[in-house]
Amino acid sequence: MREAKFSIGQVVRHRHFPFRGVVFDVDPVFSNTDEWLTAIPEPMRPDKNQPFYHLFAENSESHYIAYVSEQNLLPDESGEPIEHPQIDEVFEETDEGGYKLRPESLN
Repeated sequence: MREAKFSIGQVVRHRHFPFRGVVFDVDPVFSNTDEWLTAIPEPMRPDKNQPFYHLFAENSESHYIAYVSEQNLLPDESGEPIEHPQIDEVFEETDEGGYKLRPESLN
């Protein structure tokens, strides 16, 4: 089992699609349905044996929850905040442009 490359509160962007997000949970290996995985075109289908990240995600049109393999994520170095409406329920923004869990979220 690999160690996760990205951490809770880190801002990331998708390698192929135009969206960014904040990591709010990490699965050490794929933990979704086979239907979800097979819906991804085979040439782009990620391997199950890698960390998968739950993101508060956004693109230019909407906010949503995304589930993304580690191989398809890159650190987002833009410094721009994420405007997802659920972020404030879980995170506080840091001075460095990232996010840290709110103390009440640690229970």
